[in-house]
Amino acid sequence: MNARARAEFEILKDKERCIDCGLCERQCSNGVYKREDGRWFIADEKCVNCQRCVEMCPTGALKVIPNRNAPRGDGNWSVRAVREIYKQAETGGVLLSSMGNPSDMPTYFDRIAINASQVTNPSIDPLREPMETRVYLGAKDHEIKRDSSGRLITENRGLRLEVPILFSAMSYGSISYNAHAVLARAAQELGTYYNTGEGGLHRDFYKYGASTIVQVASGRFGVHKDYLEAGAAIEIKMGQGAKPGIGGHLPGKKIVGDIAATRMIPQGSDAISPAPHHDIYSIEDLRQLVDSLKEATEYKKPVFVKVAAVHNIAAIASGIARSGADVIVLDGWRGGTGAAPTRIRDNVGIPIELALAGVDSRLRAEGIRDRVSLIAGGSIRNSADVVKAIALGADAVYIGTAALIAMGCHMCRNCHSGKCNWGIATQDPALVSRLDVNAGVRRLIGLITAWKHEIEEMMGGMGINAIEALRGNRLMLRGLGLNSRELDILGIMHAGE
Repeated sequence: MNARARAEFEILKDKERCIDCGLCERQCSNGVYKREDGRWFIADEKCVNCQRCVEMCPTGALKVIPNRNAPRGDGNWSVRAVREIYKQAETGGVLLSSMGNPSDMPTYFDRIAINASQVTNPSIDPLREPMETRVYLGAKDHEIKRDSSGRLITENRGLRLEVPILFSAMSYGSISYNAHAVLARAAQELGTYYNTGEGGLHRDFYKYGASTIVQVASGRFGVHKDYLEAGAAIEIKMGQGAKPGIGGHLPGKKIVGDIAATRMIPQGSDAISPAPHHDIYSIEDLRQLVDSLKEATEYKKPVFVKVAAVHNIAAIASGIARSGADVIVLDGWRGGTGAAPTRIRDNVGIPIELALAGVDSRLRAEGIRDRVSLIAGGSIRNSADVVKAIALGADAVYIGTAALIAMGCHMCRNCHSGKCNWGIATQDPALVSRLDVNAGVRRLIGLITAWKHEIEEMMGGMGINAIEALRGNRLMLRGLGLNSRELDILGIMHAGE
C-alpha cells in the first residue's frame, strides 16, 4: 500500500492564494512540507491534522481534509481498522495512541439530564444570593462540634478548593516546561491544585508547592524527601484510566536536560514504570505506604490513592478507604495520556460515571463514605459534566485534556511523538517556545471562571446553594434512554419519573 493512500489526512494547497512564504514548512514539526527546485512537495502521510499550518497561513491557502484515497471499509471493517492492520504488518510493533479514548462507546454524561426547581422548591438567583463552590478534600467530621461558647468549630484540615476542579496528573517530560508553568500558575491564582504526575517536580516550581499535588508512582521517579515536603498533598498512583493494569513509559528521547535531573535518571534512558508497585500486593501493603508517606511528612499532608475505573472498583475503593488514604481518585477509561497502547486504551476499563456511582453507593452502604473524598477524572469536558459527576457522588473532578485544549491543544492525538506543534507535549525548545505561558494562564483561568459561573447557575436552577448539598444528590439527575440495569447502577430514575 503506497504512503499516499495510507495517509489519514490530505492537504489541499490553493496555488492562487499561496504566496510561497514558506511559513507552512517552518511551522510543521512533522516534515509534511518541503520545497525543492521551486516546487512544493507535500507528504500527506506525515500529517496529523494539528491545524498549525492552516491557522498560521497568512492567506488561508491551506486545508486539511480526510484522505479521499482511503482504503475501502464497510460496517465491520472500518477504514481505521484496515489502516491499523497495514501499520502493524509493516512495523511488527504495538500501536500507540495519545489523548483519551475516541471510540464510539456510551458517554453516560450525555444521557443524563439535570433536574430543575420550579414552585415548591424555588430556584436560587446566583447573581443576588450567595453560592458556595468551596470544597474541602479529606475525611469529614462525624459530628457537629462547638466550643465553650456554643459556637461551631469549623476547623478543616483537608485541602481547600475554591472550585471543585483540579488539574490532573501530567508529568514534566510528557508535557513541556511551559505547559507545567501554566498549570502551576493557574492553580495558584484559582485557589485549586495541579498534579505533578510521576515525573518529579522541577526546582523552578517548588514555589508553587501550596498549590501542588506530588505523585508517587511505581517507578518512584523524582521521589525524595524534599519533593514530598514540597507539595500540599501526595498522590499514590496505582492505576490510570487510559491504561489500566499496565505501567508507564517515557521514551529516552524525551529524557533530556532538566527532565533527566528532575526524574533522577540518566539522560537518554527510557523511564519505565512497572505495572504494579513491587511493594504493594494487598490493601495491607498499601496501608504501609500510606502510613510511611504520612510519617515522612509529619502527618501534615493528605494522601490520595489514584486507581483506574475497572469492573470491581467498588470493592477496591472500599479497601482503599480503610487503608488510611484521605482521597480516592477514580480515573475512567476516557482519561487522556501522553502515550498508551491503543488496544488497552480502547478496550480496558469502564466509564467513570458507572464507576463513580458504584463506589459512592458502596461506601455509603458500608457507612464509611465520610472517611474519604472522591475525585473523578476521565473526560470531564464541561461544567455540566462537573455537576453530574458531583451529583453521582464525587467531591471534585480532575481535568486534563480540557486544560490542554484551553492552552491551545488541537487534539491531533500525536503527543507520543514529541513533535507537538503547539508547544505542549514536546521537549523541543523551538516548539516549547510556541506556548506563551502568560496567555496560557489567562485562558485556563478564563475556562475555570466560566465553568464556575455555569456551575452556580445550574445549582441555582436546582434550588441548591452549596456544592456539599449537591454531592451524591442523585434525585437531581434523570436518565435518557438508559435500560433498567444502567439506571440501577447509576442510582437515578428515568426522565419522566
